Amino acid sequence: MSLPLQKLGALDPLETASIDELRHRQLQRLRWSLNHAYTNVPFYRKAFTDLGIHPLDINCLEDLGKLGFTTKADLRDNYPYGMFATPMREIVRIHASSGTTGKPTVVGYTQNDINTWADVVARSIRAAGGHAGDKVHIAYGYGLFTGGLGAHYGAERLGCSVIPMSGGQTEKQVQLINDFGPDIIMVTPSYMLNIADEFDRQGIDPRKLPLRIGIFGAEPWTDSMRTELENRLGIQALDIYGLSEVMGPGVGMECAETKDGPTIWEDHFYPEIIDPATCEVLPDGEYGELVFTSLTKEAMPIVRYRTRDLTRLLPGTARPMRRIDKITGRSDDMLIIRGVNVFPTQVEEQILKIASLAPHYEIVVYRDGNLDCVDIRVELKPEANASDAETCQKVAKELQHHIKSCIGISTHVKVCNAGLLPRSEGKATRVFDKRK
Repeated sequence: MSLPLQKLGALDPLETASIDELRHRQLQRLRWSLNHAYTNVPFYRKAFTDLGIHPLDINCLEDLGKLGFTTKADLRDNYPYGMFATPMREIVRIHASSGTTGKPTVVGYTQNDINTWADVVARSIRAAGGHAGDKVHIAYGYGLFTGGLGAHYGAERLGCSVIPMSGGQTEKQVQLINDFGPDIIMVTPSYMLNIADEFDRQGIDPRKLPLRIGIFGAEPWTDSMRTELENRLGIQALDIYGLSEVMGPGVGMECAETKDGPTIWEDHFYPEIIDPATCEVLPDGEYGELVFTSLTKEAMPIVRYRTRDLTRLLPGTARPMRRIDKITGRSDDMLIIRGVNVFPTQVEEQILKIASLAPHYEIVVYRDGNLDCVDIRVELKPEANASDAETCQKVAKELQHHIKSCIGISTHVKVCNAGLLPRSEGKATRVFDKRK
């Protein structure tokens, strides 16, 4: 029996295809996907009809701009199965968002969808430098969240040995990494920081372990955070991109040879950038909101889904397919402070400029009368712990200065000793906006 391409370490043919060949394949798949959605999903049939458009009217990739958008609200309005394009007897897996802000968004998968997902995650791990025979420690949450099982099936598809730890139990995470010797860890960057702190607490030097690759996703993180994680753990830190509404992790992956932003696997997911205010399609290189149309999904095709993630499309480097720049934040996570647009990642960059500060922080926004006020709580690194108020005040003033100079807002900074801020076991909650 012949081995799959993934286990042999070979690139998929479309990973090295010419741009013309890739665009031709995208158009073929796009027309199939639009017709599949139109024929089988009442929501899309109505949306097309209201615009006076039939899928056969889409003759080039640029014609996609004639169609409307799909939003998270549309998915919630059709809860739970109204966006499915196949009968339930063909659905083999269901995932869903947490639903903390309302009804969860529900996503279904046929067996072909699961196979495609495993393929793109295997491709992603290989792009990060992984290969068959590697041991992969998965600390993404399992269950309805797509992270754990998405990473799991992809690692198995590549021929890796999977350690399905899931999130939480940080002390045990470190014990198993120390005992089992994984080569790769897949986890949120904020939780990886907690694991790094636990290594320090147990007196274990992770740089002496086999761990060599960290594949981090599910939340925005900065290049400063990359440097922090690489220096502390002695690994290569790479960015995986995905979202459940489009597929899950593996929509895009940063390649080890360039580390210049996730390559979008464009043979399965067609990307656009739009102006979030006007919805105008923007040319490659301009910042805006990332939009995706699925090209191969059976159970739940998605047409021009507004991710709310803010980035830009860039030319391919390690692969011909286009890359996205680091996600600066989400349009619905953006804070407007006295007329200034602020993203948490901007604050994170300023914190990590100060050598004595750890990358744990909280941003609290509130009103004093009619004025917006911002409190920022940060921690000193363990080796910088100080009991004297003068040291903490000096660090606070330095951070206030950086934020004022680079972001343009005034803040009140509270500096505390290591370990006093809450820790995340999954996606970190950094912002508490009490104005809402």
